[in-house]
Amino acid sequence: MIKRAKPDDESAAASLLDVQDQRVELPMTVEEAARFLGVSPQTVYLWVERKRIPHLRVMGRNIRFLKSDLLPFRAQFHQEVENAPTE
Repeated sequence: MIKRAKPDDESAAASLLDVQDQRVELPMTVEEAARFLGVSPQTVYLWVERKRIPHLRVMGRNIRFLKSDLLPFRAQFHQEVENAPTE
């Protein structure tokens, strides 16, 4: 049975809003992840092969990525690029 929040019940109303604000994170494809990271899909496949990037395997072969996993990776990747020695 679902308990409905009454207008005068602030805690129940607040918890109802919390549930409504939660969003499901949809996994990204290799192409979407590449675009998000600013690299080619081939680079993403190489990172997956070398286990350098957090990823998910769906149905055995399909590779997917969560944006929440890629955010720290992207920050680290950009930092490494900025700190790389120039010729």
